[in-house]
Amino acid sequence: MKAYKQFIDGALREPHSHGVIEVENPFTQKIAATVPNGDAEDGKEALQAAAAAQPAWAARSAVERAGILKTMAATIREHRVELAKILMEEQAKIAPLAQVEIDVTAEYFDYYAGWARIYEGEIVQSDRPTENILLFRKPIGVSVGICPWNFPFFVMARKVAPALLTGNTVVIKPSSLAPNTIMAFAELLAKRDLPKGIVNFVTGAGATLGEYLVRSPVPGIVSLTGSVEAGQKVIAGTAENITKTSLELGGKAPAIVCADADLDLAVKAIVASRVIFSGQVCNCAERVYVDKKVEDQFIAKVRAAMKAVTYGDPATAPDMSSQIDRNQQKKIAEMVERASKDGAEILVGGQIPETKSGYFFEPTVLGGCRQDMEIIRQEVFGPVLPVVSFTNGLEEAIALANDCDYGLTSSIFTTNLGNAMLAMNRLKFGETYINREHFEAMQGFHAGWRKSGVGGADGKHGLFEYLQTHVVYVQW
Repeated sequence: MKAYKQFIDGALREPHSHGVIEVENPFTQKIAATVPNGDAEDGKEALQAAAAAQPAWAARSAVERAGILKTMAATIREHRVELAKILMEEQAKIAPLAQVEIDVTAEYFDYYAGWARIYEGEIVQSDRPTENILLFRKPIGVSVGICPWNFPFFVMARKVAPALLTGNTVVIKPSSLAPNTIMAFAELLAKRDLPKGIVNFVTGAGATLGEYLVRSPVPGIVSLTGSVEAGQKVIAGTAENITKTSLELGGKAPAIVCADADLDLAVKAIVASRVIFSGQVCNCAERVYVDKKVEDQFIAKVRAAMKAVTYGDPATAPDMSSQIDRNQQKKIAEMVERASKDGAEILVGGQIPETKSGYFFEPTVLGGCRQDMEIIRQEVFGPVLPVVSFTNGLEEAIALANDCDYGLTSSIFTTNLGNAMLAMNRLKFGETYINREHFEAMQGFHAGWRKSGVGGADGKHGLFEYLQTHVVYVQW
């Protein structure tokens, strides 16, 4: 069985005597590998290495730093197939999606390498005729990145690429549920001639290692992708040192289907957005609001589409595979059961299927839902699609969509330009997709409102997350 090591200060290190974390393959339900169960000792060593390396790293030109990002991209491409296999095995991600994640991660490093000659400061007009005001954008220092289990490898790049390019050094803590691909990448980087300490990968539990990293005075920024509860802990942990946070948290994305919508397009996009990685994506379509005039037609089409969704062995490329673990499977089943008892009608699925292995939950459609139901208000993070109808026009649908603690993504399906414009001006979400599936672009800005987070990632604004301003007044 593969046993990964910590990657600190440019070298693989044997773990301290704190035991290991066993990483389960959710499909086979067998242990795929082990990683160190690191704690404060590992965190301290990683932060010290990053802090020691940061001044010299920041002193290099951005173009030189971009060269390291290109090396990382090339390393991923050279090992793209084996990395995709590891990703598939550690989280039951279907093979095509696993390969896409690996390939897009390489593109992401190249994308941010391209920013080396582009990002800039400003010259601000002064009130004094013999003065210039210069605004510099400078690195924050050491960045701590805490990665999720659903897209661990890609999100790792989100936290490494812009930080390194802008002169920061990085400590990454992968999720204990899916650390293998990141740690395999660390093994590959150990064989490259990279500056020591600029990027460090350490594994361990959130309550020990994560807590230490977040509460340490060393980081200038802590970036987390995870649950609202995890984000609240990060905010509490960083409060004493007033450490900057960048948080992408949960989502409860609404999809609005207007009476004039292309229903076939709407169904295709919504189902794709609901079952990608078994519904375990924060920007998935989590609830549907359909105009009562076309509700019956929409329900008939979406039932057929969800019933046709295939699931099984991720290596055989079904539409989806299992949930990440038994806890997630149980949570989904209990939420569907409560929704049924509260009056929702199970139109498709609704059960844990009988399978030889894997934490599966059937693709599910729930009709007759109400706005006050838990299934409409709380994140399911599974292949369950609750449907609510509206009767008083688009304004009502937008009000229902906005009536939510979360604010990450949203969508509308309409052939009416006025409807589309009204939605994009009134929906209170970080992203809105019109007549397409929920999936962001690396040159955009993936950021949420309300409890969906603080700050964001991708594009120019994602780069600025890792920079702080320094204004200089030059009188002559």
